[in-house]
Amino acid sequence: MQMAQIGDLRLHYSVTGPEDGTPVVFANSLGTDFRLWDEVLPLLPAGLRILRYDKRGHGLSDTPSGPYSMGALITDVERLMDHTGFSNAIFVGLSIGGMIAQGLAAKRLDLVRAMVLSNTAAKIGTRDMWADRIEAVRTGGLNSIVGPTMDRWFSKPFHDAEEFPGWRNMFLRTPAEGWTGCAAAIAGTDFLSSTSGLRLPTLAIAGSEDGSTPPDLVFETADLIPGAQKELIRGAGHLPCVEKPGEYAALLTAFLKAQGAAG
Repeated sequence: MQMAQIGDLRLHYSVTGPEDGTPVVFANSLGTDFRLWDEVLPLLPAGLRILRYDKRGHGLSDTPSGPYSMGALITDVERLMDHTGFSNAIFVGLSIGGMIAQGLAAKRLDLVRAMVLSNTAAKIGTRDMWADRIEAVRTGGLNSIVGPTMDRWFSKPFHDAEEFPGWRNMFLRTPAEGWTGCAAAIAGTDFLSSTSGLRLPTLAIAGSEDGSTPPDLVFETADLIPGAQKELIRGAGHLPCVEKPGEYAALLTAFLKAQGAAG
């Protein structure tokens, strides 16, 4: 188990792969920990230096009192990358992780040379929508929103998969303070202007059944960045790396190799 003291915050992270490997950072979604990537990593090229982490309020990382700002979430991974010696990395972010990717690229281009924006956008939802969900969780816990969340996250057939209950449990075991804290960060974020100024290799991935960030929303954000690639994974929802790990890994592998990654 690897823990980093980042200011007054302790973050749980994992670094794997050769020290001289191509640096790749993975940032997961709201309500998941870094096990989100477990099925994808073994399918990626050899020779990658991979950093995964649990953002504040998730997994084994600390859960400070919320609400959190997107700036704080960006600073957390910025400091973690400095702590672990990651720079000039390819950053893979899903959902809120993709928002963090956009913000970090705008802030520290020395840290991010290419990015994968998976099931994310420059702006997700409305303040009122997030306020309603935050209030529901504060009143009734995550159990009060788990049903609609799972419907947005996964295609209908996946609800019958043997691993589905595990993802539902992961969501339910997220600290409520961590979920509402990060939800507030999403609510307060609009990166339309800053993302439109980015000029770096970008791959956008969407799931055809995604009820949280539908393909049109994902691709509208990709269109802000000249030359961004757009890929749709059919039959998958908000977490295509879970439902279709083989297809997801194939898209990542092609993009990584195009950036000169080993393997």
